[in-house]
Amino acid sequence: MLSSVRALVITGYGANCEVECAHAASLAGADKADIVHFADIVESRVRIGDYNFLIFPGGFLDGDDLGAAQAAAQRWKHATPKSGEPLVKQLLAFIDSGGLILGICNGFQLLVKLGLLPALDGRYLERQVSLAHNASARYEDRWCLLKVNEKSPCIFTKGLSSLYIPVRHGEGNLVPGDQRILDGLAEHELIVVQYAHPESGAPTEEYPHNPNGSPRGIAGLCDPSGRIFGLMPHPEAYNHPTNHPGWTRGEQATPGLSIFENALRYLRGKRA
Repeated sequence: MLSSVRALVITGYGANCEVECAHAASLAGADKADIVHFADIVESRVRIGDYNFLIFPGGFLDGDDLGAAQAAAQRWKHATPKSGEPLVKQLLAFIDSGGLILGICNGFQLLVKLGLLPALDGRYLERQVSLAHNASARYEDRWCLLKVNEKSPCIFTKGLSSLYIPVRHGEGNLVPGDQRILDGLAEHELIVVQYAHPESGAPTEEYPHNPNGSPRGIAGLCDPSGRIFGLMPHPEAYNHPTNHPGWTRGEQATPGLSIFENALRYLRGKRA
């Protein structure tokens, strides 16, 4: 029997895109798409291990007052549910079991600050990159063209060459720990999506096509397994043709829903 897909969308402390994420997972065919507050996990009312698709949505975690997702990362690092097993160990067990993790906007920031991305050389829980204020020094809310790295091991982007989805963030400028890490991301094909110039389709650092100034146009990363993926743009916000800003003119692009559909295909191909 093929595995059922059970998606867990984490909410709380300012996250505000959980409904769209659960909706996208359901549209893609998930058997379950539960929205659960972080506190319910800490209280052991919900177990991460009962799911195989974990989604960290965007929003304004803690108002971003202490830096994007910084406070949330500390909660995940230090919380020990009533079951007695630290949340960090539960996350690692979830990864070892073959589960998928998707982090969007604040969710991407959280995965980065937890050290689940990019996990170069398999070094999970080591913070290797961070995300800083946009180079424009302002909040950016616009649709962006993304070039997909077809050589990436990322499960979520298989078969995709480009995406056109919105960004809405104030801290999306990726900062590598050092040049070695930046080069390692490229060498191991962990750069999954890059902001692209609409005329050439090539990765760009040019504003406003690159809304935050990330080096090499980096918009999203995966871990070496390809099963953990985080990106600043919002794929869940383009789940229907009418979401596209030019839909009345007949314009369209590959919807962000494709990312969720790829996740479902992968999980359904696994044995329960």
